Amino acid sequence: MAGSDNGALGTTFKVARILQSLSLIAIIGMAAYFISQMVSQNNAPSDVLVGTLSVTCIAVLYCAITYILYIDNTLPFLITTGMDGMLLIALIVVAVVVGKPLSYLNCNVIGSSSVSQSTYQLGLELKKSFSKEGSKVQYSNWIGASKVTCYEMKAIWGLSIALCVLFAFSAICSVCLWRRSKTVAPKSVEA
Repeated sequence: MAGSDNGALGTTFKVARILQSLSLIAIIGMAAYFISQMVSQNNAPSDVLVGTLSVTCIAVLYCAITYILYIDNTLPFLITTGMDGMLLIALIVVAVVVGKPLSYLNCNVIGSSSVSQSTYQLGLELKKSFSKEGSKVQYSNWIGASKVTCYEMKAIWGLSIALCVLFAFSAICSVCLWRRSKTVAPKSVEA
């Protein structure tokens, strides 16, 4: 592959970008599927999922562009550090908003006989929500609808946390690459 020879630091940056892209694409797929389910029931999708989808779509586009610019040796590392920091903040917000109700939810007990009453109540709430055409689906109700939904939302939450680590890591790599590009090679002294 073409590109500058930045050694292990450059390879680490590229691997981080690839892992970020894979995680973002997985989140986009799951969030889009949930939104599709909500819309097919003639309901407005949850703001949490729409926000998650928006942030991740922007981030995957950013990852692709910066990867291409890195390979072409035209990536402005200092600007990339700032952008990685901003996406880190956005992904922290996504992880907190997605994870806040999920942290209290035990996916294993959804559908078990010990919680049959609460599942029944949840079903009634979802029916009420779905019966109103154009009503907004409440995220806190949606995540407890089934075990599969619960586990998939926990996967989105986990990938969001992993992306926070990866974007912090790529920002550190980027600032190190910027410092490396600013160092001037020592001039040889001829006697």
